[in-house]
Amino acid sequence: MPPCLCGKSALGSAMLKVGLTGGIASGKTVVGEMFVALGAHLVQADRIAHSLMHPGEPVYNEVVRQFGREILNSDGSVNRGKLAELAFGPPGSDKRSARVADLNRIVHPAVIRSQEQWMDAVSLQDPHGVAIVEAALLIEAGAAKRFDRLIVVTCNVEQRAERFANRQKIDLETARTEVARRMAAQLPDEEKTKVADYVIDNSGPLERTVEQVRQVWEKLRTAH
Repeated sequence: MPPCLCGKSALGSAMLKVGLTGGIASGKTVVGEMFVALGAHLVQADRIAHSLMHPGEPVYNEVVRQFGREILNSDGSVNRGKLAELAFGPPGSDKRSARVADLNRIVHPAVIRSQEQWMDAVSLQDPHGVAIVEAALLIEAGAAKRFDRLIVVTCNVEQRAERFANRQKIDLETARTEVARRMAAQLPDEEKTKVADYVIDNSGPLERTVEQVRQVWEKLRTAH
């Protein structure tokens, strides 16, 4: 009887599919860039979602239909701040808005299809490579089972706020409020790490994160 080639046992010599996730401002993008420097292929789900939100795209049309034309800029593009406020609730709110589910229902299936197409293309280009999909809501979207390995990036809440403040150029108190609001729409780290194959703690110095990434990379390379 031939060996099972499903789920996480589908390793062999085929391209390795890796999911990379973590909560808001955990540093998963930086970690993803570290993996690329070591030789991985990487795509960001957020960038895929951006492209699907271009005027004329089916996802764009459905989002506008569901959330109204008030989310649009004068040029017809989606104002992400306005969309986030409608989806997550107003700034300062600590309750998850039911409209997050509406947005996810529209966007996630299309993003997942694009990810699959990208991985298929990478597999043809580099059959023995490592393809990483970076996605904030990878587990929440039910996409974890599509990968051979799952990496979760974590860090403490205060560091998230500081990074978010620097990234958005806002004050720390506003950043704390916004991070808390976004985290309410995501699984807690404790739940994410339960299903992870590897956890990278990004709370310490950058050098420590680099070393953790290197160690995980060696394990990924020997998983083939």
